[in-house]
Amino acid sequence: MANSIEQEIGRRRTFAIISHPDAGKTTLTEKFLLYGGAINTAGSVKGKANSKHAVSDWMEIEKERGISVTSSVLQFEYEGKCINILDTPGHEDFSEDTYRTLMAADCAVMVIDASKGVEPQTIKLFKVCVMRHIPIFTFINKMDREAKDTFDLLDDIEKVLGIETCPINWPIGCGKEFKGVYERASRNILRFEAVSTGGAKEAKETIISADDDNAADLIGEDFYDNLMEEIELLDGAAAELDMDKVHQGKLSPVFFGSALTNFGVEPFLEHFLKMTTSPLPRKSDHGEIDPMTEKDFSAFVFKIQANMNKAHRDRIAFMRICSGEFEAGMSVYHVQGGKDVRLSQPQQMMADERKIVDKAYAGDIIGVFDPGVYSIGDTLTTAKDKFEFEGIPTFAPEHFARVSLVDSMKRKQFVKGVTQIAQEGAIQMFQEYKGGMEEIIVGVVGVLQFDVLKFRLENEYNVQIRLENLPYEHIRWIENKDEVNVDTINGTSDMKKVVDMKGNPLLLFINEWSIGMTLDRNDGLVLTEFGRN
Repeated sequence: MANSIEQEIGRRRTFAIISHPDAGKTTLTEKFLLYGGAINTAGSVKGKANSKHAVSDWMEIEKERGISVTSSVLQFEYEGKCINILDTPGHEDFSEDTYRTLMAADCAVMVIDASKGVEPQTIKLFKVCVMRHIPIFTFINKMDREAKDTFDLLDDIEKVLGIETCPINWPIGCGKEFKGVYERASRNILRFEAVSTGGAKEAKETIISADDDNAADLIGEDFYDNLMEEIELLDGAAAELDMDKVHQGKLSPVFFGSALTNFGVEPFLEHFLKMTTSPLPRKSDHGEIDPMTEKDFSAFVFKIQANMNKAHRDRIAFMRICSGEFEAGMSVYHVQGGKDVRLSQPQQMMADERKIVDKAYAGDIIGVFDPGVYSIGDTLTTAKDKFEFEGIPTFAPEHFARVSLVDSMKRKQFVKGVTQIAQEGAIQMFQEYKGGMEEIIVGVVGVLQFDVLKFRLENEYNVQIRLENLPYEHIRWIENKDEVNVDTINGTSDMKKVVDMKGNPLLLFINEWSIGMTLDRNDGLVLTEFGRN
């Protein structure tokens, strides 16, 4: 018997995976897919010579460099639940893409390298989760290598990230002496035995109660005694598991394991699915849209990706469904465009492999063909009483460059390429104030994005560019642009006026003190650090 719409929504779980580069995020994602039966062997993200790249890394530059620069969307079934994983770039130069992806998730899994603890990129991404009150689940990875003291790791998370922790399991040893984990609720010990990592479904593990007379023999007397001492300490000091606090993003359940050897991954997945909730309500200008009560279809665009399929030169808008049921070919109202659109060629992703979908529900992520009408943050709905989801803030770029063409005959492809890549949100594109398209200035959050721009223009649009770095470091949107005369703004000598793709005027500054001086010189001028998609 087919499920009702409410049942389908109720079994959805949508989460993002965040981490510092090399903490093992992509490996963990692949092991989830293995357990869900979505793939048969795990790829590898190591060196260029290896042709087996991670399932979630599909862009050419990612394969060359072994890093994730775009977010992938992966869906699979596991024990009656339909799981949507949003895999995010680990590299901090792509934190804006990660931020947008987090807007589409209901919770986040934070992967931490046991030998390094909380790393700079994790802090930045974590702050985004805190801003959105996203529940965070922590997987401390690579326990089969040398690791920091476990109490120190927890202390690190609590101090640096400002969130309480509650270990659900506890590691026994680490590195070559890694014996497994102790499950606190069941008092079971899961013994770890290293096996070959060639895509095997699971590491060999033996389960025994900590109260069993043979437990000490199984893991060694010293390890057993040490475990009992640590558990006593832990029971006295660690926070209780309070699911209300978890759902408010104030307490993170912590798990230990080794994604590469599959150890601890399935128990983590099982606990995680019990602790997480079905799709959450979303804020709109008409109040919260609750998927359990709102029957009409609604969704927002959080990512646009051009040229996922080189043969088709296509452009896909990824949207998070927030309420109702999606049916292929349905007509919906595009709020920002002010007209009805048909959602054609709907698909779900397994990295770059696509399957056409007939139906999807709140919590799901779908990609639809974009003829060039969607922007990040757009709302689509079938509701008669039209509403708009709250916009996705854009990060202020920190690096700027003037872009010029090597071959001026390719101007048309160049403008198309830069515009499309900017619409994806990978870069921000500006033009001279009242100067038109003659001079294009590109702003990025991280300098690696300049490399990606150059690489993609060459590979996807057959256009070569030169980048000339500009000295500007600060950008401000003019919040009250309709109330001030931008032409007559009295700025400083290091200020430059530009406009963004939507025609909004902005000011670029070399020095931070110039911002205050410009505000002092122009009574009533209001500047802001964030634009809105």
